[in-house]
Amino acid sequence: MKSIYSILIVLILSISLGFTAQKKYEKDTFDTGDGKLTITFIGHGTLMFDYKGMIIHIDPVERYADYKKMPKADMIFITHEHKDHLDKKAVSHILKKETKIIINKASYDILKKGIVMKNGESQVENKIRIEAVPAYNTTKGREKIHPKSRDNGYILGIGNIRIYIAGDTEDIQEMMNIQNIDIAFLPMNQPYTMTPKQVINAVKMFRPKVLYPYHYGDTDVSELSKLMKHIKYTELRIRDLK
Repeated sequence: MKSIYSILIVLILSISLGFTAQKKYEKDTFDTGDGKLTITFIGHGTLMFDYKGMIIHIDPVERYADYKKMPKADMIFITHEHKDHLDKKAVSHILKKETKIIINKASYDILKKGIVMKNGESQVENKIRIEAVPAYNTTKGREKIHPKSRDNGYILGIGNIRIYIAGDTEDIQEMMNIQNIDIAFLPMNQPYTMTPKQVINAVKMFRPKVLYPYHYGDTDVSELSKLMKHIKYTELRIRDLK
């Protein structure tokens, strides 16, 4: 009997491990006008870009991927220091000697490395045009979750396209100043970020060509689909970011 139980345990473990190993992340590919960009949707606020072999990790967190097995980073972007966005262990697994980390000051104080960017600053690294933009809460009683001027969103100019990675934010007035966005990642989980209606308001402010809701947790994304039905200038794409 013991041998039978042992076999069953081995089988259960093998199946469980097999399912884990077989997990595949969804991917979308875009033509930048200067080579292909592949976006891998890892989970929550965690993404990976592959631009002509240049690997860019966005808020890498081990909860959503085994970073020992992920491609090494040419660039890493950290929006802010919350544990679902800044994971020192994940970062350590994908570092190379020449990896460039773009980071806000509060995250730098934890990681002790990186290029600090403040809201409103811009620069070019590895031929990627980078703008650090505000990301914060505005709803009364939630301002301390993501206070103004601390965290970053990022706009990346890659080839001929502009990508807006909003970080943890609500539909802030500064979005009115954002222009010519081809791909937008907007967070959607109150009380931390936006409601579906706030996402719609953000879309109306800067009109991205493609919208990916992310960081949506248990929010019903079908509600966003209903609200987007009458918006013709933005394509909504929902990907698995659980």
